[in-house]
Amino acid sequence: MTAKTIALALPLAAVLVAGVATTAAAARPTPWRSAWGTSQQAPAHTDWYPNWSEAGFADHSVRQVIRVGAQGSELRVRLSNAYGTTPLRLTGASVARSAGGAAVQPQSVRPLRFDGTGAVTIPAGRELSSDALDLPVAAFEQLTVTLYFEGPTGPATFHNAAMATTYRAGGDHLGDASAEAFTEQSYSWYYLAGIDVKSGAGPVGRPGAVVAFGDSLTDGFGSTPGADRRYTDALADRLAAAGRPRPVVNAGIGGNKLLGDSECYGESGLERFRRDALARPDVRTVIVLEGTNDIVQPDLPADHCNTPSPKVTAQELIAGHRRLIREAHARGVRILGTTIPPYWDRDAAYWTERGESVRTAVNTWIRTSGAYDGVVDLDRAVADPADPRKIRQEYAAPDHLHLNDDGYKALAATIDLNSL
Repeated sequence: MTAKTIALALPLAAVLVAGVATTAAAARPTPWRSAWGTSQQAPAHTDWYPNWSEAGFADHSVRQVIRVGAQGSELRVRLSNAYGTTPLRLTGASVARSAGGAAVQPQSVRPLRFDGTGAVTIPAGRELSSDALDLPVAAFEQLTVTLYFEGPTGPATFHNAAMATTYRAGGDHLGDASAEAFTEQSYSWYYLAGIDVKSGAGPVGRPGAVVAFGDSLTDGFGSTPGADRRYTDALADRLAAAGRPRPVVNAGIGGNKLLGDSECYGESGLERFRRDALARPDVRTVIVLEGTNDIVQPDLPADHCNTPSPKVTAQELIAGHRRLIREAHARGVRILGTTIPPYWDRDAAYWTERGESVRTAVNTWIRTSGAYDGVVDLDRAVADPADPRKIRQEYAAPDHLHLNDDGYKALAATIDLNSL
């Protein structure tokens, strides 16, 4: 499959201590806050985005670069073996500030510990957080996480379309500041689920996280790799510039469908919504952008990635959206719906009149039903005024299915900050 066919995260109660009023914040540890995260996928072979997930690692150091979205005086790293069938044995791990590419700032390298030890085993199907690490970080700073696996891992839980570069070296290079040993590259993340931060300032006045949940449009496919120009990055920048900083966590998976599972594109949005969006303890708002793949994949040539893909109706997609809304509201989480953008192209075999009618009906419902707590009208923001079936040229990636850097910036600009 080519890239063109790939379609598309309390008021403080007063308590009495010895007859003196104090706050709950003074009586309990400062909670962790989301600073970065990504959605996990099962190991898969994808021609359009080659990766190391099927083979896994053996005597390899894997260095991964991420941009944190919240500041803190301490951090912890969350690792996932969600799709592992055997325990994952991690020999060691380190965190450092990036110096560009696979290089890191030498004075910033810190070993990670897990219950006081450097090596750890993560059970199959589980996630594990490191001990707190005293490494102050600033919002929008780039960090690297390096994992060393002495023995074979087997197939790796991963995130395919990272839109960032991951580096690999043979042997143990946890403490290397130089990029010299890291001669291999991938464009996926492996085992890395999230970064959390906290500080002594406490939770007062700190708004919860925004989780962007969706497919490759949320993942940022079509943006400049390694430049952090997904719409989630642009939205976090807008919030900070407006003096309202808060983390924006990306829970997109390229090719993901709302209603159906895929060997390559993850569990359906319905199945993964609770884990990838609602299970984050500080989530307050979710932005949903799903449905394109449910519409277009049935009209693609069948392969192991998009089979099965039965044709869906607008009513079925709307029912799926309603289920996400019910689940979010049951958790007290605000939820915004994003209209499905156009994707017509003269060479696009996946565009059909049937699909266009489904997209139009779903978008009309998102705009007018009042079911969502707010609407992000991406369709109208990026559609070509001369032909609303397609993305206007200045916002379109070369495949005319995804957005480019300016298109993702336009998506972020469409979001009313007050709706968050």
